[in-house]
Amino acid sequence: MTTLKPAKGLLLVAEPSIIGDVSFNRSVVLLAEYNESGSVGFILNKPLELKLRDYVPEVNSKLPVYNGGPVEQDNLYFIHCIPDIIPNSIEISNGIYWGGDFNAIIDLLKEDKLKKEQIRFFLGYSGWESEQLDQELEVNSWVVAPNSYNDTIIGKSNINFWKEKMLEFGGDYVLWSNAPENPSFN
Repeated sequence: MTTLKPAKGLLLVAEPSIIGDVSFNRSVVLLAEYNESGSVGFILNKPLELKLRDYVPEVNSKLPVYNGGPVEQDNLYFIHCIPDIIPNSIEISNGIYWGGDFNAIIDLLKEDKLKKEQIRFFLGYSGWESEQLDQELEVNSWVVAPNSYNDTIIGKSNINFWKEKMLEFGGDYVLWSNAPENPSFN
């Protein structure tokens, strides 16, 4: 498998070796920012039980909300592929955008004009200080993978996403794809 360097728009796939890490065990993270100051990403495959309407009472939206990571879990974040109707969005890469005018989103939700394939909401985010992610990569906590889905990753990724990536990597990763989440339950 080719080793990629981390960059905005790429995926971080948790190595099976980080079993027991409550935040990142079996996670697939979309990197939204990677530079000398640090890194920011969002876990794509950990949906929460509550829906958007439970966090934003003024909208009656059943859109799912995901655990974005352990940082600032009292804040709502979002990625999307519709910058033409959400002003002030920042492009991550390949047609995926981060943030934008939240009031525009509220209006679009009230008009039922957003689909789960277009936008994904997160409580919190995944963050690394300067060089911290590089250190985690050196000890094989993550595999950096391309985002071959581009902007369709917003609707594609699900709770089985980590397993799918393990199968895609092949080799020893195939064995891990079928292992129980907690090996002591085996």
